[in-house]
Amino acid sequence: MRAEDLILVSVDDHVVEPPDMFDQHVPAKWRDRAPRIVHKEDGTDFWVYEGNEIPNVGLNAVVGRPPEEYGIEPTSFEEMRPGCYDIDERVRDMSANGVLGSMCFPSFPQFCGQLFARTEDKELGLAMLRAYNDWHVDEWCGAYPGRFIPLALPPIWDPALMAAEVRRMAAKGCHAVTFSENPSKLGWPSFHSDHWDPFWTACSETGTVVCLHIGSSSQLMITAPDAPFDVLISLQPINMIQCAADILWSPVLRKYPDLRIAMSEGGIGWIPYFLERVDYVYAHHQAWTGQSFGDRLPSQVFNEQIVTCFIDDAFGIESRRHLNLENICWECDYPHSDSTWPQAPEMAMKYLAGVPDDEVDKITHANAMRIFQFDPFSVRPREQCTVGALRAEAADVDTAIVSRRREGVGPTKLTKASDLGMMAGSKD
Repeated sequence: MRAEDLILVSVDDHVVEPPDMFDQHVPAKWRDRAPRIVHKEDGTDFWVYEGNEIPNVGLNAVVGRPPEEYGIEPTSFEEMRPGCYDIDERVRDMSANGVLGSMCFPSFPQFCGQLFARTEDKELGLAMLRAYNDWHVDEWCGAYPGRFIPLALPPIWDPALMAAEVRRMAAKGCHAVTFSENPSKLGWPSFHSDHWDPFWTACSETGTVVCLHIGSSSQLMITAPDAPFDVLISLQPINMIQCAADILWSPVLRKYPDLRIAMSEGGIGWIPYFLERVDYVYAHHQAWTGQSFGDRLPSQVFNEQIVTCFIDDAFGIESRRHLNLENICWECDYPHSDSTWPQAPEMAMKYLAGVPDDEVDKITHANAMRIFQFDPFSVRPREQCTVGALRAEAADVDTAIVSRRREGVGPTKLTKASDLGMMAGSKD
């Protein structure tokens, strides 16, 4: 298969929420208390909510900037490529990259809506969370049918409310919801508790995929305060092994066999050894740990129910026979520093070359379409969904690398892992 013949659907991108996102979706009762953007005299932009400033409006939204400007920047909308926050420009950037479909994780509310969970007035928090979800589905995704997979935030503070929101969003055509890779780190019960059962039940019954993104526990793995920043970046996807072990050995997957969990931005190259290890542990230790998977092995449960996601993982593709090919999905990670924009097709072909076409189709789009109930071909003919066709529609998009740092603002230097306290958001 040639790069221009690929059809690409990314199950992990990010939206930098625009300043007007709450204008049409907040009930009149709460309108004066909705989050709002404030522009400071120094040129920075930040959200204000309930008297608190939420720093770094575009955390790591550095796509299109020189690598030396990567970091926790940018701090204002003018420092970002418009496609980060403008839906029309986002679609143009997607087409220029040959990407047909995209699922976008949130930015300022944090990965699973921690911001709204911290709201003291829970009625207000729920109103803001629902307004966010309605904006995301109706405006962000709804502006371009067939180009986006909608993704909901959960009211994580109340499993019954979570279940209700999953069902409300499913009725709007949204079959994906974010959740924490380790809720106990956020001060909530762990996967091993039955606390979340109403949520799991709703997701299972509506076919809603639970997306666990790296960093969604509001903590990052830091080996030592003085470790170079490269250590943290290197370990980011591999740390998903902790989440994988936690959810696999919990009762969740066995209790809800129809439930699907996505390991978002977790990579796939580490999984074959992990599966070998959990089966070894089960064989050697189940007699005294009391675990029981019935007539299945832990690896089989994982392969049946876990959706595995990767950005650039040549070793993972090479070892795909050890995984469930039906559950592997591709990611672009626009607009973060790991993103493959604007050369995603060319980078993908470096590891997809030689892979049978039917397997390429599954990995690049067919699995995502089936798993997330996404049907772009009902909106536009398949032949208009290829990399070549999309790029032809966006031939005028300038993909040149451009410095967007504001005049007089120096680079943010990150040399140690401990310098990145803001990257994962606050601890709670």
